[in-house]
Amino acid sequence: MKQHIKNRIYHVEVLPPKQDTEKLDDDLAVFVTKFNRIMERGFCACITDNAMGNLAFQGTEMIEELNIQAKPDLVMIHLNTFHSKDNLDGILESCRKIGIRQLLVVTGDGSDRLPKLKPADIGAKGVESVSSVELLRYIIGRWPGEFELGVAFNPYEPEEHEFAKFERKLAAGATFVITQPVIERHPLVDKLHALHPEVPMIVEAWMSKKLDLLSEAVGYDIPQCAPYDPIANLKTLHRNYIDCGVYLSIIGFKTQFDLLKTTWETGAIS
Repeated sequence: MKQHIKNRIYHVEVLPPKQDTEKLDDDLAVFVTKFNRIMERGFCACITDNAMGNLAFQGTEMIEELNIQAKPDLVMIHLNTFHSKDNLDGILESCRKIGIRQLLVVTGDGSDRLPKLKPADIGAKGVESVSSVELLRYIIGRWPGEFELGVAFNPYEPEEHEFAKFERKLAAGATFVITQPVIERHPLVDKLHALHPEVPMIVEAWMSKKLDLLSEAVGYDIPQCAPYDPIANLKTLHRNYIDCGVYLSIIGFKTQFDLLKTTWETGAIS
């Protein structure tokens, strides 16, 4: 991940189609187009895992079934705890087969339609449920050295709770962190970066103009005092977090993607 930051590689979120879509062929074509555009620009494609608890196709099966090229070290798979043990192992084995090393390990959003890992499934002891911490330990224990494992940091959660959880994630083997979306800057993100400058940090940029969707995504109200300009916010994040990477969520591929350059120094965004 340090090389991604050094080489100024954007991390671009791309959602696979939902399994209940009524226009599967169209949605698959859109996914392929977005994925290939990310690869062509030399960015990192970050494929979500049942985002917001909605059952969707897995990133690895999309790549394998659609026969699309995942460039080395330019694909990151999100992986959460809402899987059966067999499905989890299958995803990880597919990552090894394809050559995907970067994983974002999160507890995740669930629903009644999704199975959830049980502690006994992955040999976790002393806990009532599986979180990202136990999942990290399982992956490292079964596939040592195979993956580069990242975790999330949510500055909108209570401070003491979130920092304690982050320390457990580091102890479990996390090697990089991606924040929840930041508007201009956040004091808890600054604090985390100051406490752990050795941990590569990716700051998430919210690329939708709708901050109400962000509030829904993080579970906390994000005040909106003025019209929100995602590109202006992205420029501000580059200035405020000059030594961090940037993750682009809900980016507009028709209106925003071509504004991005391969670097992000001041003025590099059109």
